[in-house]
Amino acid sequence: MQGVSLINHPCSLCGRATSQWCSRCQSAWYCSPEHLREHWSSHRLQCTPPAASSNATYTVNMIATPPPAEPELIVVSAVYFNPEEERPRVIDVECKPSHKPSQGMCPIPLIQSYFPDGPCEGIILTQGLNGEPLRFPLHLWYCPESLRKGASVNRAIHHITSNAARKTWCGPVIVLKFSGSRRQNYTDAGSNDLPALSAYFLAYK
Repeated sequence: MQGVSLINHPCSLCGRATSQWCSRCQSAWYCSPEHLREHWSSHRLQCTPPAASSNATYTVNMIATPPPAEPELIVVSAVYFNPEEERPRVIDVECKPSHKPSQGMCPIPLIQSYFPDGPCEGIILTQGLNGEPLRFPLHLWYCPESLRKGASVNRAIHHITSNAARKTWCGPVIVLKFSGSRRQNYTDAGSNDLPALSAYFLAYK
């Protein structure tokens, strides 16, 4: 069921603002179980439960607070290094807002489907060419299992490093870009970030 915003609605009986609804039909709003009972003789004619809960047990005085709305996904551009492609390309990545202090406030990128060999991990790049600090740090995601088992050589990384890297990189890589040094959100990454990424891959051991 899609979440409903917790905003005030008028009680179907008295008009008082409320954030509770009839738990059976989930479409009529009541400020108290008593007002639902008083209004039941009229409301029962329109009280049809959603299809998913049509078999649920119900008593007249059941009201409930709707679940909070699901947070909207954030879409940002990321640089994708596909092992089977000659050049990196920009893709759209959906990110889920994080509200857990243990995970920080930065959104969580939904990118695991790009890494068939196993869980992906992130590396934060704070320096670019010649060790210059990056105003917008980069978040590089890769699969450690791909590196360990010697998966397909990443041809896109091979291309931007002109085959001069100290060590071959295997498996896919996705790079997102932080919106600032505090790393609390993402902004669009693109071709302007390739020099810093090339420097990292060249130095990778």
